[in-house]
Amino acid sequence: MSTGKSHIGVVGLAVMGENLALNIARNGFAPVVYNRTTAVTDEFMAGRGQGTGITAATTIQELVDSLETPRRIILMVKAGAPVDAVKDELAPLLEPGDIVIDGGNSLFTDTERRSAEYETQGLNFVGMGVSGGEEGALWGPSLMPGGSEVAWKALQPVLEAIAAKSDSGPCVTHIGPGGSGHYVKMVHNGIEYGDMQLIAETYDIMRNSLKMSAPEIGKVFETWNKGKLSSFLVEITGIVLQYIDEDTGLPLVDFIRDQAAQKGTGRWTSINSYELGTPIPVIDAAVVARSLSSMAADRDAAEVVLQGPANVADLSDQKQTVIDQLENALYVAKVISYTQGMALLRTASETYNWNLHLSELARIWKAGCIIRARLLDPIMKAFAEDPDLRNLMLSPYFRDDVNACVPDLRSVLTVAIQSGVPTPAYSAALNYFDTVRDTHLPANLIQELRDYFGAHTFERTDRPGTFHIEWMTVDKSAAE
Repeated sequence: MSTGKSHIGVVGLAVMGENLALNIARNGFAPVVYNRTTAVTDEFMAGRGQGTGITAATTIQELVDSLETPRRIILMVKAGAPVDAVKDELAPLLEPGDIVIDGGNSLFTDTERRSAEYETQGLNFVGMGVSGGEEGALWGPSLMPGGSEVAWKALQPVLEAIAAKSDSGPCVTHIGPGGSGHYVKMVHNGIEYGDMQLIAETYDIMRNSLKMSAPEIGKVFETWNKGKLSSFLVEITGIVLQYIDEDTGLPLVDFIRDQAAQKGTGRWTSINSYELGTPIPVIDAAVVARSLSSMAADRDAAEVVLQGPANVADLSDQKQTVIDQLENALYVAKVISYTQGMALLRTASETYNWNLHLSELARIWKAGCIIRARLLDPIMKAFAEDPDLRNLMLSPYFRDDVNACVPDLRSVLTVAIQSGVPTPAYSAALNYFDTVRDTHLPANLIQELRDYFGAHTFERTDRPGTFHIEWMTVDKSAAE
């Protein structure tokens, strides 16, 4: 029997909050919305919210009172202090079993803390990653909710209804306990950083090494999007590179400052990878590249003093060959980047006892989210068939393609180096590939040096045990 109350609350009416509320209403659930600034609520209700079945509350208390139990309230507010402020304002008004969902990009350790605080009051706090941007929030995002199993069961009907749909089902699943949902979204964003940097480097090689115009490059991406590189990011790269600025009649991209911003999720991913001892060098390179791009004044000063390569070769007669090599290079570098991201997720799952299902994570990224791509289908199948897979490149779905494409990655890097085009992410991908397949790394020398200056000891390959040389007593002339 209907209680006449709203199914779910949405707090925060910036564009993401508005779009999510509209998505919920369109899918048959009655949301009530609240914004701290009442004028924002009034404007929404008089505009986009009018006639949708959405109702509005003017106070937090009114919001809470209007909801059926257990209450479900989604916070679409800025990460950090604003989340804590709303969480603390809600807490005394809620009853045991009620659920508060943080749909922002919060740091997963903050979510762990908030979850523990709510748990002492019998309340559920869910950190939920939401990917897809404004369009995804409106028409179907990829959703990554953590928290308790009980909370998931209460949220499942709504979340499955509003999530994006792929041929593998709704792009939502219960990620795991605590802050796991926000952690998975963080790594998703890290992979997104790597993807975008690899795409940017591909564009840069075509622009500077092959002397191609932005629209010409856009056409290449448009073609690639019909094949193995088919993805949201490759698709929109083709679109934006062909966009002509109305004021100048020239490609807009040529008038955009080369300073890329970041909100922190990529950096958090890198920091956590160091803490867990699981390398993600492609993502690291993308984070560093954005930081370097912001140092515009330093780069302007260096351009006057530091010299690039002289006598750069004319590659006009090799253009199509290099373009074909770039397609394979971008593909294999993306596989290597995903290999690193999935390895980090596995390590986090083991470290934090989250029991993440990597196949499910790939499945819910197949639609709605920024990194949706054809590549995710074989990734999903690889982990479904071998849940213990520790290196994606070793999967039968990828190893032959990786071996076939890496030579083109080497060729592309040669072109870039000879042209003086920076390729931090591409270089990191190849270095990772060469490192993980090498059984004789120079770390043996590093261990010997560490033993010399710090008595850190070393292990031998020919016998078990831990060893140390009293280096100060060694006759150094014997080495000459």
